[in-house]
Amino acid sequence: MPWLLTCSKLTLFTIAGVAIQMVGLSIFVFGFFPVKPTLPGHSGPESFQAPKCNSIQNETERDLHPHHLGSLYKVKDTVQVDQNVSRHLGHELNKDDWDFLVVVSDHGMTESGNHGGSSYEETDSLALFIGLNNDISDYSSSTHNIIYQVDIAPTLALLFGVPIPKNNVGVLIAEIFGYLADDQQLKALELNSWQLLRLLQAQMPGLSCRNYLCDGFSDDQESKITKCSGSMGKMFCCLYTNAALLQNSWMSKEFSRSKSKEDYNSAVTAYYEFLRTASEWLSRSATDKPVSLLTLGIAAMLMSCLILLSLLFNMCKEVYIREKYLFDLESATQTWYLDETFVLGVILILIVSMVSSSMVEEEQYIWHFVASTLNLLLLRKAIQCPPCGGAQGLHTLSKEQNKISCFRLSSIFVVLVSGRILRGWHQGGVNWTNLPDISKWLEQAGTDNIKSIQLVSCLLLMTLSLYVLLLLGSNKKFVLVIGFSFLMSGLLVLQHVTKHQDGMFVSSSYSTTTLVQIIYATLGASTFGTVVALPWLVSFSISEMCSNQDLYMSTSAPNEVQNKSLMAKLRDSLYIIGWTYISCWCILQLLLQQTINSMPILLLLVQIFASMLYFSYSALHHKPWVEGISSHSTVLSGILMFMITYASPMLFILSMVMYISVKETSYLPSPFSADSTQLLKIMLGFPCLVPLGLNSILLTAYTIILLLMRNHLFVWSVFSPKYIYVCTTTVCVYVGVSVVATTVTYTYLVLGFRRKMQGELSHQQ
Repeated sequence: MPWLLTCSKLTLFTIAGVAIQMVGLSIFVFGFFPVKPTLPGHSGPESFQAPKCNSIQNETERDLHPHHLGSLYKVKDTVQVDQNVSRHLGHELNKDDWDFLVVVSDHGMTESGNHGGSSYEETDSLALFIGLNNDISDYSSSTHNIIYQVDIAPTLALLFGVPIPKNNVGVLIAEIFGYLADDQQLKALELNSWQLLRLLQAQMPGLSCRNYLCDGFSDDQESKITKCSGSMGKMFCCLYTNAALLQNSWMSKEFSRSKSKEDYNSAVTAYYEFLRTASEWLSRSATDKPVSLLTLGIAAMLMSCLILLSLLFNMCKEVYIREKYLFDLESATQTWYLDETFVLGVILILIVSMVSSSMVEEEQYIWHFVASTLNLLLLRKAIQCPPCGGAQGLHTLSKEQNKISCFRLSSIFVVLVSGRILRGWHQGGVNWTNLPDISKWLEQAGTDNIKSIQLVSCLLLMTLSLYVLLLLGSNKKFVLVIGFSFLMSGLLVLQHVTKHQDGMFVSSSYSTTTLVQIIYATLGASTFGTVVALPWLVSFSISEMCSNQDLYMSTSAPNEVQNKSLMAKLRDSLYIIGWTYISCWCILQLLLQQTINSMPILLLLVQIFASMLYFSYSALHHKPWVEGISSHSTVLSGILMFMITYASPMLFILSMVMYISVKETSYLPSPFSADSTQLLKIMLGFPCLVPLGLNSILLTAYTIILLLMRNHLFVWSVFSPKYIYVCTTTVCVYVGVSVVATTVTYTYLVLGFRRKMQGELSHQQ
């Protein structure tokens, strides 16, 4: 039977697809989230002084006169702004203890009641400023003025007499300062101009207004007013200098200011010309997206998605051809079952849900529904489909069938019950966190109950880990060594829990740090030692292998495959290594997670084990792609945060190593065939391609959605943070798949090399 894709080509195409995806993602991220220069720190006394000619010179607080702005303003009552406007507005209007009243709405609304979108009706909102010294006629001409949100910050800052935020690009609202004296209004415009000029200097390193700012002003200032043109830098300096010159000219006419209204208006106009020009340029530099760059990034991710999905489709086709050739299951394998249709529908549901900001905020409910529904479908299928086919053929004893069916039903039932408990443990999301859940009940019951649950969870986790590991019939000595390392690590965690951990927080001390470091070292040494040493230490005794009837071996595998030493030892090794990954990861999470999350860690481990049992006894009833779905250091802190946040996804991906050891193998090629690398290809194909392909679909889809939502009101508060999580999940998938692929490949190559050497020695003897 011809093979369509060799192991080498599959590896190269997969690496190429991932590399293209990484390049496309990087291009899109750097295009959508441009890194703009910003001014460090917070606004301080320097905000009330003109930018220095020498940017290295620091301004200190003693350079500021405390009454610098005191002469400008006599609102300020900042407490009333936080009150309920609808209940207190009438009362406030009748009082005279304020200078200004600020009434604003947070967003607009369409006629149908929708809000939060990017339409004009939803982004248009009200801002009403009421001043005691203004006449009603003053507002009639201002009712239709349009301002930008960024303009509110400098306006409020100057009204309150505080510095404008350093990186704000807004322009103060002219109508608000109409009640001030002319010189005070010009001073406010000057302060706003200084702030934007500093931002321009940060955005344009080559910008130098030294000749304009530092040469001083002569008596003949009006003659220096010029028409501004040339490069952006020169134009900005020219516009600012014109405004400063006009202001200085008006200020110099001390006895005729009141009659120089034309000069005053010219200065105000010049300042607003500079402010608006600078504000628009700074806003564009921060918000404009390079369309060509974003298009290139999305195109690369689409290409990567097509490559990975094509490889996955090719793998499915090869498995179907082999099943048809070996077992004549054409009618069964061509049928689309409900669970397979549901999985494809879930992908579409997830993509569609990403368009809604509310669904993004409450995404966990989609996953709860999807997981529960899929488990129910698997339970239904387990009841309907008795074990058949595979290694035991059509003559399996009825008693054995009932036993296997019982295992499958029990396993999926355990997964359902564990999932329901996990679902009720925490009320997540935005809207329902106030509702009661299991964790809140336990916290109300007191820390002693939480500590008891943590201790019980730790003991049960160690017990389950040792039990599952000891199910293996061969390699007893090595299993005992690994089991002892599990026991030591678990006991150290127990000691840490009982002695150093009080409730949710860990006391910082030398003994605590030392103990935690010992736990890290023990877990790391156990995991690394098992992966590296185990393939070199397993024996190739065929008689020993044939005498075992192990739980992890699928009962449907043909005897011809079971009796192959290389295949059996490969499954043996991957079983141990896979469970080592799972157990060490769970023990590590007991150390890193909050105390209240110890029971969920145990339940996740139970779900993993029950899922393995279910699929190991499912024979050919499930497509492989369906089964696959189922001291302060910034660097170290980031790694630990990654481990804590992505504990569940990493646990799922790492469990693929053990899944490979228990999955159905009747469709695999013989390990002694001419091209035995096909065995490695089939074993690794689905566990690696399914996570990569599924993540590629979601990543590409959400990238397109983020681009479409770039003008949405919640683009920076909802959609962009979600995209950061999607990108980090992509890194999680890369890391997990790399660990799985490296582990299986290394184990296979070592065992193959040892098998070859053993054959040569036997031949020589």
